[in-house]
Amino acid sequence: MNKGWIALIVLLCVLLIGSILFFSSTPIGRAMWNNRFYAVQKADDATLYATRKKVEDACRSMMASYVADKLTYKQYKDSASEEQRGWAAQAKMRANKTAASYNEYILKNSFVWEGNVPDDIHKKLEYLE
Repeated sequence: MNKGWIALIVLLCVLLIGSILFFSSTPIGRAMWNNRFYAVQKADDATLYATRKKVEDACRSMMASYVADKLTYKQYKDSASEEQRGWAAQAKMRANKTAASYNEYILKNSFVWEGNVPDDIHKKLEYLE
């Protein structure tokens, strides 16, 4: 075998090992690797129907839970029964917790819709006062 070919193979091996070490062991290399694959994942999530459906289903589920608790709260908040007022207080806490989770979830997954939010998905759920 020619010395030129051997030198080329050695150089390629050194570059390969150096690249592996750079991307796995240095902060700059890890940052470059993560940024690249985060961008790829974001593009995949924005275009994959399965991801969009998962996010929409989660939103609809949280909205249904919120509405059920909100209706329970409204029904029992002014009741003469102390037990029913307790139900109302618990429903209010659950509704507000769901609203907080929903609002955070919408914020974290807004890139899925890119301004094209379905009509039945609210941009924000209000807290019960």
